[in-house]
Amino acid sequence: MPSQQVLRQKLLEPPLFAEKIWKLSPEPWPISEAQLKEIKTIGAACYSYQQALERLYVRSFTDKKILRNRDIHAKWVATYLDRFKPQGLIDHGRHRMIKGQTPLVLRPDLLITDQGFTMSELDSVPGGIGLTAYLNEVYAEDFPNLIGGVDMPKKFYQTLQRLTPNVKFPLIAIVVSEESATYRPEFEWLGEKLRNDGHDVHVVDPSQIMQMSDESYIPVDGAPRKVDQIYRFFELFDLANVKGADGLFNGIEAGKVVLTPPMKAFQEEKLGLALLHHPILSEFWKENLPEDHYEALYKIVPKTWIMERTELPPTAVLHAPQINGRPIRDWAELAEASQRDRNFIIKASGFHETAWGARSVTLGSDVSREQWLEAIENALDPENETFHVLQEYHKPRRLSHPVYNEDGTVANAEGRVRLCPYYFVNGETVELTGILSTFCPADKKIIHGMKDAALLPCQLVTA
Repeated sequence: MPSQQVLRQKLLEPPLFAEKIWKLSPEPWPISEAQLKEIKTIGAACYSYQQALERLYVRSFTDKKILRNRDIHAKWVATYLDRFKPQGLIDHGRHRMIKGQTPLVLRPDLLITDQGFTMSELDSVPGGIGLTAYLNEVYAEDFPNLIGGVDMPKKFYQTLQRLTPNVKFPLIAIVVSEESATYRPEFEWLGEKLRNDGHDVHVVDPSQIMQMSDESYIPVDGAPRKVDQIYRFFELFDLANVKGADGLFNGIEAGKVVLTPPMKAFQEEKLGLALLHHPILSEFWKENLPEDHYEALYKIVPKTWIMERTELPPTAVLHAPQINGRPIRDWAELAEASQRDRNFIIKASGFHETAWGARSVTLGSDVSREQWLEAIENALDPENETFHVLQEYHKPRRLSHPVYNEDGTVANAEGRVRLCPYYFVNGETVELTGILSTFCPADKKIIHGMKDAALLPCQLVTA
């Protein structure tokens, strides 16, 4: 068991989150064999979902029928997924050169509840790759059953390398924007790790990318070098701050550079999970997801609804949760529910600076009626530049785990857990390469990285 002093020294030497630290634990988070089996199935299901979502989007904007044997169209799907996006980004996301491309790193947020796992969202541009890899490395000496082990950086590189099979030694640029700068240290560590293994991987700011014709260059040791691949760690809402973005579009579309995750804005919208639950689309998902993946997703994805101010015909009701046993016609009716029955979260869907890091989240059961009504009105504000979604809230289970006190002693703490498994996609293979656990104090309703949480790798434990 590593001491607090040893852990703190190892974790502070390379500060993987800028100016941040977290609570420490002498042990990784335990994962049972049954949980590990389910987590692996969830990864494959998430990839199937991304593939099906693209199929739905393409059939929608081309106005083709979405079912094999029924003449049903859903042009509204693309209309929703494209709203608030610049036309240039929409056109690029539909370009033939990136047709069928999905994110190569998938990370769902899984809460451990009394009913099992609940997936609150699926992140296509996930932070934490370097951090999880480093935590695995720190704990590996004492815990041989770490999930993913110490091979996460190697597998990350192998996943990227497959994007350019005709280039034996690709130059890979990991581009981290200023908006995402707190994650830069972990990518710097990852880049250095891969360079030490002989790979040409460099972490750069978007301003360092130089466009010459359709080719991209970055400075390496004082000289410009042509980039073969770009790993994008910036959100698409931040694209306006990416110098030479138009040139980047041109280079990708001309086949001069490969970028992942692809710049497809519809893949980064939380409202995609609302489409999974939409009754009009239920037959589409049954046709386009393998049966076991369909069952896995419907088991873990909470019911989610798209919030939008609209005029309804006199006899219509909203696709929304029922309040006091009856359907509603106006989102403001959500405020009529008692605080106990307001187990819903409102959050921004995507393509906006508030749509990540729990910045826009309001939990109905945790605020007053007035605050809840204000959150509803804010979500429906016609001046908004993004959709908001309403999602059922499944309370994480109260669990215990040993953590270090300030004086170095160990005590069992009560808390709630979010698991972030990292899956790397290679062809049709989805590999679980590590799991980051966030163990928050029990009084926290929304789980995210915070100074009083413990960030841990995960290990397999057998009965």
